[in-house]
Amino acid sequence: MNLGLLLFLPYRFMESAVMAELKTHGHDLPLSHARVFQRIGLDGSRMNDLAVAAQISKQTLTSIVDQLEAQGYVRRSPSPHDARVRLVTITDRGQELIALSQPVVTAIEATWTSHLGHAHAAQLRHLLTALVEITDPLAAG
Repeated sequence: MNLGLLLFLPYRFMESAVMAELKTHGHDLPLSHARVFQRIGLDGSRMNDLAVAAQISKQTLTSIVDQLEAQGYVRRSPSPHDARVRLVTITDRGQELIALSQPVVTAIEATWTSHLGHAHAAQLRHLLTALVEITDPLAAG
């Protein structure tokens, strides 16, 4: 298997577990929506930055954000720094998604750490963080 696939398989495992947990609590989001949602910054994200981060067109992003907003997970509002810029921020209902997801992520990471050992898990995190510097469009920008 190539390195990309080796990176994707554990991610997909975690993503599937999170999506299943959300669904048990009545949050049945399409993967495309969840993948955009997870790229929203803590203080909100500009639409342009979010499109780049999610690696999708602005038109596709607008459609997804429209749907996330209609479901009450996000809201668009003027940036406090520039009223011409719209920020996508996570609502209280959206925070529920995060609260439901975090224990699943924590449990999976604990399992992986137990399997790999603390030193290897820390090394893996360090190496993947270094790769983010050249693979994340916002970090690389």
